[in-house]
Amino acid sequence: MAAASPLDFDSGKAESNEASSKWLDAHYDPLANIHTFSACLALADLHGDGESKLVVGDLGPGGQQPRLKVLKGPRVLTESPLPELPAAAATFLKDQHEPRTPALALASGPCVYVYKNLRPYFKFSLPQLPANPLEEDLWNQAKEDRIDPVTLKEMLEDIREKAEVPLSVQSLRFLQLELSEMEAFVNQHKSKAIKRQTVITTMTTLKKNLADEDAVSCLVLGTENKELLVLDPEAFTTLATMSLPSVPVFLEVSGQFDVEFRLAAACRNGNIYILRRDSKCPKYCIELSAQPVGLVRVHKVLVVGSNQDSLHGFTHKGKRLWTVQMPAAILTMNLLEQHSRGLQAVMAGLANGEVRIYHDKTLLNVIRTPDAVTSLCFGRFGREDNTLIMTTRGGGLIIKILKRTAVFVEGGGELGPPPAQATKLSVPRKTRLYVDQTLREREAGTAMHRTFQTDLYLLRLRAARAYVQALESSLSPVSATAREPLKLHAVVQGLGPTFKLTLHLQNTSTARPILGLLICFLYNEALYALPRAFFKVPLLVPGLSYPLETFVESLSDKGISDIIKVLVLREG
Repeated sequence: MAAASPLDFDSGKAESNEASSKWLDAHYDPLANIHTFSACLALADLHGDGESKLVVGDLGPGGQQPRLKVLKGPRVLTESPLPELPAAAATFLKDQHEPRTPALALASGPCVYVYKNLRPYFKFSLPQLPANPLEEDLWNQAKEDRIDPVTLKEMLEDIREKAEVPLSVQSLRFLQLELSEMEAFVNQHKSKAIKRQTVITTMTTLKKNLADEDAVSCLVLGTENKELLVLDPEAFTTLATMSLPSVPVFLEVSGQFDVEFRLAAACRNGNIYILRRDSKCPKYCIELSAQPVGLVRVHKVLVVGSNQDSLHGFTHKGKRLWTVQMPAAILTMNLLEQHSRGLQAVMAGLANGEVRIYHDKTLLNVIRTPDAVTSLCFGRFGREDNTLIMTTRGGGLIIKILKRTAVFVEGGGELGPPPAQATKLSVPRKTRLYVDQTLREREAGTAMHRTFQTDLYLLRLRAARAYVQALESSLSPVSATAREPLKLHAVVQGLGPTFKLTLHLQNTSTARPILGLLICFLYNEALYALPRAFFKVPLLVPGLSYPLETFVESLSDKGISDIIKVLVLREG
């Protein structure tokens, strides 16, 4: 066992220690010998004891000896061999019976193995497909010794190239053999019936009739023969079958099967197909410029990772919302959902050893790991609600816990253009007036530019003259000398004939206080009367605004007004 402290990144800047990180390093074992990907990880309370376990469909080193592992904390609780490589793992509630403990479904080869309380409960096998009649005829001839193995191989290769129905696994294995091994293989298998069996490529869960977290869910399977199957959670019969133009590799679902649902399937042909309830074929198609390497649904946005080192956001109707370029190739993706703060984000494990967390196109956090991460899973593990579990390319296991005080701030990940820059402007349609104005500007562009420059020079000249006049008459609200850095503005309140005049005087220097100033009012004594026309100013501390109040009484009954000048003087 080894302990490590991976370097964490926050707000695009390297964090020097764990205290400034959003994550606690709970466990790191580089020799855990776990080789899997994100689809084969699942977290659930399998025994109903309040502690969530980690379910791992382990491929084994080099894809050999696949096993089903259940981890309680960092140690392996149970371990059992699998007949074939796992394709996906999921936990779901299959009925309303008490106690409400979830079942575990593991897709491996053509079967789904269902476990209850970590004991085998049910095995669902995909229905067999009809075999190619030409292939069956050739194996019958080989059974009767009417053709030799070399002729059998040549004719099977011809069928594989031209026939629409694929060959069986038995024939495909035969075509891979050397010439010396063919005769023994034919003698061993010629008496067996030809069976064509498809395999499961991906699996997920879909709520049946309620959107609650503890509601009954159906299994949704993607198969190698370009089909999607929805299974009943109790009887494990096929509720619906949908066809796709290509083999599905990633699935994302939303809604309930009995009400309305949307299903997004990323396929090997580089497209994402959107299906809805009661549709046997895709309703929308999203064409990607590269192969998808991950698919995650965040609220109503489909986030797709491509092998061109980029993340893309799409609506369910196929409209592209945003694109983010990654610094390295994307190896795995998964959803980060923090229920306590209502946050949903995308986690992307990169080939350079980084795990990046995005909310839409905003980078929230970057985690650096000792090795490239090949699988990610976030959720309740043990008794901790926000736990991040990662496995590395070398078979290591990393467990991190999100701090309870951690807050992911949008826009704090890395520097870049503001989000408003990517917002499209609602440009109005071109009208006849706009077209005529465009033609006019094109014809008289030189004359219009000269007129504009003339008016601009006149405006600058008038502004300069007004500024000089204000300086000469000392009527500027800001002091022009560096010795007395002052700022003054006045506010008049009241309807008359008595008004309240408030002067706001501020010392604009950085560190030097000002003392010994006087305020003096110059006004027409026939029109106005001031009880305090001359008074001292207290000590002015830098940066503070001092309100100085006095009253003004209007003496004219004809509504005549005049200017009242306020002078700031220094004693002596």
